[in-house]
Amino acid sequence: MKLELIDWIVVGAYGLITLAIGLRFARRAGRSLEQYFLSGRTAPWWLLGTSMVATTFSADTPNLVADLVRTGGVSMNWLWWSFLITGMLTVFFYAKLWRRSGALTDINFYELRYSGAPAAFLRCFRALYLGVLFNIMIMATVTLAAIKIASVLLGLDPYTTVTLAAALTMVYATTSGLWGVLVTDLFQFALAMAGAVLAAYYAVSLPEVGGLSGLIANPLVSGKLSLLPDFADPAQVLIVLIIPLSLQWWSTWYPGSEPGGGGYIAQRMLAARTEKDAMAATLWFNIAHYALRPWPWILVALASLIVYPELSDLRARFPDVDPSILRHDLAYPAMLVFLPHGVLGLVVASLAAAYMSTISTHLNWGASYVADDVYRRFLVPHASDAHYVAVGRAVTVALMLAACVVALLLHNAMQAFQILLQIGAGTGLIFLLRWYWWRINAWSEIAAMVISFLVALYFQFVHVRLLGFPPLHPSLALVAGVAITTVGWLLVTFLTPPTDRATLQAFYDRIRPAPGGWRSAVDIGEVPAPPGSVAAGLLAWFLGCLTIYAALFGTGYLIYGKTALGLACALVALFAAAALWRTIPKLGFWTG
Repeated sequence: MKLELIDWIVVGAYGLITLAIGLRFARRAGRSLEQYFLSGRTAPWWLLGTSMVATTFSADTPNLVADLVRTGGVSMNWLWWSFLITGMLTVFFYAKLWRRSGALTDINFYELRYSGAPAAFLRCFRALYLGVLFNIMIMATVTLAAIKIASVLLGLDPYTTVTLAAALTMVYATTSGLWGVLVTDLFQFALAMAGAVLAAYYAVSLPEVGGLSGLIANPLVSGKLSLLPDFADPAQVLIVLIIPLSLQWWSTWYPGSEPGGGGYIAQRMLAARTEKDAMAATLWFNIAHYALRPWPWILVALASLIVYPELSDLRARFPDVDPSILRHDLAYPAMLVFLPHGVLGLVVASLAAAYMSTISTHLNWGASYVADDVYRRFLVPHASDAHYVAVGRAVTVALMLAACVVALLLHNAMQAFQILLQIGAGTGLIFLLRWYWWRINAWSEIAAMVISFLVALYFQFVHVRLLGFPPLHPSLALVAGVAITTVGWLLVTFLTPPTDRATLQAFYDRIRPAPGGWRSAVDIGEVPAPPGSVAAGLLAWFLGCLTIYAALFGTGYLIYGKTALGLACALVALFAAAALWRTIPKLGFWTG
C-alpha cells in the first residue's frame, strides 16, 4: 500500500513541527552542559515523566508485543510487565536519592560512591559500555523496527530507511539538547498514542475480524487471550510468570527498567526541580507505560492472527520484503496497510514520532556519558562548556551512524530483547544495594559487568555453535546467568578492599539513605536523616504495583467483555490509588 498526497502532507507536517521544536531550543541548549543534558534542572515533573514514556514508546515496542502475542499469547507480556515491580521500587526508594546526588549523569555516581583508581576506571568503562556499546544495540533494535515498517508501508529498502531516519533525527537531536527532546517528546507521545489507538480501532473493525466480539470469539484468537499462562503447563508458567516475577525484575539491567533507576530514567530524575518532582515524574511514567499503552498494541496483534495466521501468510502478502527480516514482529506494520488514507499518514507519522522520541533520548543520554564522563573527566578537563557541547553533538552523530550499521545486521525485535536481558543478567541486585549497603565497592560492579557479558557471549556463541550442546531456552539461560554473575560479584566484593571511609562518609552525608546498612562504616549522627520511613516506602511500593496491575487487568477484562471482572479490578485500582495518595506524604523528602 502506497501513501497518497494527504498522507505525505500529514507526515511532512509532523517532520516540520519536530524540526521547528529542535531549532527553537538550539540556543538555550548551547549555553552549558547542564542545559544541554539536564535542561538546567528546571523541567516540570509531567514533562519529564511524559518524556520517559515517550522514549519507551519506541517503534520496536509494538513489533515486540506482536511477536509475543502471536507466538505465546497475551500472557507472554509478563516478560516485560514484570518490570513494573522494579519501576515502582525506583519511584518510592530511588528517585529522591538520584535527585539528591546532584550529578550531571548517573555515571557521575561512581566517583561519588567509590574511591581511587577502580572508581575512575568504572566510570570510564561504564560510560563507554552503556553509552556506546549497549546504547548502539538499543538504537539498532529501534531502527530495525523502522526498517520493517518502512519496507511494508513505504516499500523502502533498508539502506534508504536508515539514511532518512538518521538524517532527520540527528538534525534536531544535535541542536536542541534535552529541553528540545522533552518538548518534542510531549508532542510525539500524544501523536504516537493517537496513532496506536487508531491502528487498533481499524484493525478490530476489519470485516474478517468482525469487531471486538468477533475478535474474542474467533478460534484463532481465543486460545491467546488469557492474561495468565496455562497453569496446566508448568514449563510455560515457569518461563512466563515465575521467572519474571521472582527473578528477572530485580536481577537484570534493561533500558528503561533498570533496578534502582539508571540511564535516561536517571537523567530525567536528575533534571527534575525537586525530589518530589523526580518521584512524580517516575510515577507518571510507570502509570502510562504499563496501564495506559499496552492494549492498543495487543488488539492489533490479536487481529493479525486472523488476517495473517502464519508467517507464510505474511510472506505471501509482502513478497518484496527481505526474507531475513520477515518474522512475527512484522505483523504489526502489516496490519497498518488496511488504514484509510489520511489516517495512514497519521499512523505513519505516529510511528516516526515513536522512533524519533526514543532515538533522540538515547543519543542525548549516550552523548552525555562520552562528553562528560570520558572526554571531560579523562581527556580534556579544562575546556569551555561550549567546547563540551560541541563534542556532545559530534558524539551524537557518531552514535547514530553506528546504530544504523548494527540495525542492518539484526533480524527481529525478540532476538535483541533476549540479548539485552542476558547481557544484564545478574547485575541488577548491585544497583539496588549500592545505595543502602556500604560494603558494595567498585570491584563488585566491574566483576558483575565482566561476568554477565562473558556468560552472555557463552550462551549466544559458544554453547551451541562451538561446543555442540542443545540450545538452552532464553529464560533458563537468564537464570543461569543471574546465578553465576551474582555469586561471582559477591565473592569479589568480600575478596577486595572496601571503599575508603572518607568517601563513604561523604556519600552518606550527601545522599542520606536509610542508615541500616551504613552504621558500621560511617558516623550516622553527623547529618540528620530526612523524614519518612522504610515501612511507608514498602507500602507505597505495594500499593503502586497493585494500582497499575489492577488497571491493566481491568482494562483487559472490559475489552474481553467480562464486565464484572473488569469493574472489580477497576475498584481495586481506585482503592489502591486512594491509599497510595495518603501514603506518599509519609515518604519523606529532603528540603534542606
